[in-house]
Amino acid sequence: MGSKRGATKASDNETPIGPTGRPYHGFPTPPKLDGHGPARIIALCNQKGGVGKTTTTINLAAALAGYGRKVLAVDFDPQGALSAGLGIQTHEIPTIYDLLLDSKRDPYDVIVKSRVENLDVIPGNIDLSAAEVHLVNEVAREQTLARALRKVTADYDVILIDCQPSLGLLTVNALTASHGVIIPLECEFFALRGVAMLIETIDKVRDRLNPTITLDGVLATMYDARTLHSREVLERVVDAFGDDVLETVIGRTVKFPDASVSGMPITEFAPEHAAAQAYLRLARELVARGAVA
Repeated sequence: MGSKRGATKASDNETPIGPTGRPYHGFPTPPKLDGHGPARIIALCNQKGGVGKTTTTINLAAALAGYGRKVLAVDFDPQGALSAGLGIQTHEIPTIYDLLLDSKRDPYDVIVKSRVENLDVIPGNIDLSAAEVHLVNEVAREQTLARALRKVTADYDVILIDCQPSLGLLTVNALTASHGVIIPLECEFFALRGVAMLIETIDKVRDRLNPTITLDGVLATMYDARTLHSREVLERVVDAFGDDVLETVIGRTVKFPDASVSGMPITEFAPEHAAAQAYLRLARELVARGAVA
């Protein structure tokens, strides 16, 4: 397809070719589950900011919840954007920060129900920025989040962790707690530069702390098929990561900030919009890949 990748179809008998230059499968609607848990924990991670981590966490969580999965979203970024994006006020309630600092605290005291059915949240705010200072002298400090989440995994099918744009102790905690990682990657040249460092960090965590962690996929975000730059960057991503690049590609749209201001995922704010349909497709793809039950 060269650098002119976009969803195309040669004939009615052929599978469409997606933006990644590979067949663009429809992915079936996930079957209903007989019960819930134990959860598979997935960290959404990239040390570069502004690549769509929080947007993806919110909307993937809502999409999976819409397919009947019990989902817990963890706001592990001091900016608290995930909490705000789901309309949760964090000023006078316990947050993930309190859970990290008090090992005796019941995680269920911190969990908040969102407006979306089947989607719960452990909120976060600016207090979390002080957590690394407090954890640095703790024994097994990299496993603090894992110990907290272990107490609630039986009640959820998937736990999504929205990581901060950093490779510090909080992100290492998230990777240590997780079964898998999704890397949202903006279709922009400079977004590619730090991915090798992130992969190296994941490899170190696998080697030293969490031998079972896997790369569930690289998700291309903020894609604009009209620009040569976006198409070329996506081509490079596929060349570098091959089948680890998810088929689903998230396009650039002003609907995301509109949905965030409303405190709703885009799947609820504008369910027929192409971006909402993309996240529903992402949820189906991850189920089809076995990353989510």
